[in-house]
Amino acid sequence: MKKSAWLPAVIAPVVVAGAVAAPMIANAAADPVAGSDPSAADVLASVAASRDAQYSGKLSQTSDLGLPELPAGSGGSSLQGDASDALGLLTASHTARVYVDGPDKQRFQLTQQLAEQDVVRNGSDVWTWDSAERAAVHVTLPDGSGGTSTGAPSAGTTTPAEVADRAIAAVTPSTRVSDPTAVRVAGHAAWQVTLTPRSSDTLVGTVRLAVDQQTGLPLRVTVTAAGQDDPAFQVGFTSLDYGAPAARLFDFTPPTGADVTTKDLSDADRHRSGGHGDTGDRGAEPTVTGSGWDTVVELPAGGTARSSEDGEASALLDQLTKPVDGGRAVQTSLVSVYLTDDGRVLTGAVPVSALVAAAK
Repeated sequence: MKKSAWLPAVIAPVVVAGAVAAPMIANAAADPVAGSDPSAADVLASVAASRDAQYSGKLSQTSDLGLPELPAGSGGSSLQGDASDALGLLTASHTARVYVDGPDKQRFQLTQQLAEQDVVRNGSDVWTWDSAERAAVHVTLPDGSGGTSTGAPSAGTTTPAEVADRAIAAVTPSTRVSDPTAVRVAGHAAWQVTLTPRSSDTLVGTVRLAVDQQTGLPLRVTVTAAGQDDPAFQVGFTSLDYGAPAARLFDFTPPTGADVTTKDLSDADRHRSGGHGDTGDRGAEPTVTGSGWDTVVELPAGGTARSSEDGEASALLDQLTKPVDGGRAVQTSLVSVYLTDDGRVLTGAVPVSALVAAAK
């Protein structure tokens, strides 16, 4: 596999830095306390009630992860596809429109300079569209697929609800959870809960989750790096209107002349075993070591050896990473990624040294 195929492995965990950390951070330990204000457990539990919500809104995502600056024209400026898109998401603010009609009808529109990317889900059908590439992908999901963990493609960014789902999916003693405080997000009253790691080895300082007081919908997630005050990653609504979006928004027909790829994932067992199309490498099971905020995820080599590196992709990866014992690595303010010489990829919200140790 070409070295360009490594780039999403380096970049993607950082694009969703909040979501990478989130499975380690939920701790709804306390019972509800008497009084008018909810407990942190009440606030986190209320998110489940928002799964059937209907709304339209505008999202803003910002990332300031301290990635090394790439000199103009020295690799990456003419790269196309996932790598260049992901780099853009890491280095600038972005806005997107989102339309949701319950758990199985969603539309996400990410607008970039002179281009647009769309993800449209209507039941088991998911379409993605990249106007710059004039390329569409049609995915058929397994029956009963729900939420955002269905294997469907995304537009490279995340939503507050996605991060919150991951946070609430796990309960660990490794996080201190604050009492809720009242805030306003996009004109809506919200309860904000601050999650602080008890570990001194993680790169994450705090995660602040703001949840609509009336509906339980996550409205904003803010992640700060250890020792920092300004957000390293934030995604939140800047405008939000409740009510069912127009049904036509969830219908998609690729434009005439578009390059259309079809992927049938309706056979869940076959999909998990990597038996369809190009999903084989992604089907390889990761290895997880450590716990809580110090968790390290290792992806097996899966054919990603660096024997066929080439051109601009190689130059870009070399600028993003630095040589370390046994491979190359990049450490952002929130997430580190280590690419071993034998083709494995390790990532976690920990320093690079922890990944190198875990790889041995």
